[in-house]
Amino acid sequence: MTEEKKELLESEEHPLDDFLRDGRIPHIFCPGCSLGSVTNILIEAINESEYDPKNVAVVSGIGCTGRIAGYLNYDSFHTTHGRSIPFAIGLSVTDPDRKVIVVSGDGDLFAIGGNHFIHAARRNANITVVCVNNFNYGMTGGQAGPTSYEGQFQTTAPYGSMEEPFNIPNLAATCGAVYVARYTALDVRRAKEAFSEAIAKRGFSFVEVLGSCPTTYGRRNQLAEGKKILEYFAEKTVLNHDADTKDVGISKNSPIIVGKFVDIEDKPTLNDNLMAIQRVSQAKKG
Repeated sequence: MTEEKKELLESEEHPLDDFLRDGRIPHIFCPGCSLGSVTNILIEAINESEYDPKNVAVVSGIGCTGRIAGYLNYDSFHTTHGRSIPFAIGLSVTDPDRKVIVVSGDGDLFAIGGNHFIHAARRNANITVVCVNNFNYGMTGGQAGPTSYEGQFQTTAPYGSMEEPFNIPNLAATCGAVYVARYTALDVRRAKEAFSEAIAKRGFSFVEVLGSCPTTYGRRNQLAEGKKILEYFAEKTVLNHDADTKDVGISKNSPIIVGKFVDIEDKPTLNDNLMAIQRVSQAKKG
């Protein structure tokens, strides 16, 4: 062990302290929740990117995952329920040199915020969206949500969910995202690589992280500890970068397919198209 590492271990400081807001710690995440890991992965990916941290904005909506933005010492915005993406697009369009990252949950992004997601991907808005999917509305009591799979038990599905869940990588891909990946919270290294690649992309990039929620998802589905959920992920996960996104939907007894599914270069972004319109308008006036 180097002297530098020894000094760091003996000090009370953490190497990522500068990127967290002291006044907001300790966080509210439940024991066994994966959101602490996701926060760490996101900070590491931003630090390894070409962006100055002062030129990064993190936007979130409402929910457990939405609290992440409030803990980060970047320009951060904790917005209204389901509206993180339009806030992010506004930032991106008015400050195109800034990297804008949305981090929120499956309920916030794909229920009340679903239409915003669809059209942001269609327009190729120059933002990165990270969805932590814990298969339920964790903050408000554990109701079934848009990614709850058939047979999953929740407060609003005491006999098991009867509805087909969103296959959100396929939704992102079919709507026009230039980058689509999915990993579990257990796969920290690959998740960080995906975050880094998504942040570097021009256009609408999307990463789904399957997270552990022992409190409201796990205890109703025989996975009442964070460790048990991660063990479930380890047992069920299949890595397949070449998978067709139509085939990566999640069901109760199916394998969980993870990997990088879409990576497209040189597709015009929303900002590119707006600038083209501006040039046409100026030429007509001139």
